[in-house]
Amino acid sequence: MKLRICEILNEKKKTKYWLYIRLGLSYQNFNRLINNETSSIKFENLKALCDILECTPNDLFDDYHNM
Repeated sequence: MKLRICEILNEKKKTKYWLYIRLGLSYQNFNRLINNETSSIKFENLKALCDILECTPNDLFDDYHNM
């Protein structure tokens, strides 16, 4: 699975820094999340991403069938 965070930020004309400040993760964890270098994501972080980016969990993930 691949997170679409950067694509969503581009669609909304927001920066990674804008999301970083609102999300409240450490820079290291945030960077892993943005660069798809994480193997898991906490539900609380998933909810926060959805709230901040005004999207659903389905919007955050690329369809794994197309990979």
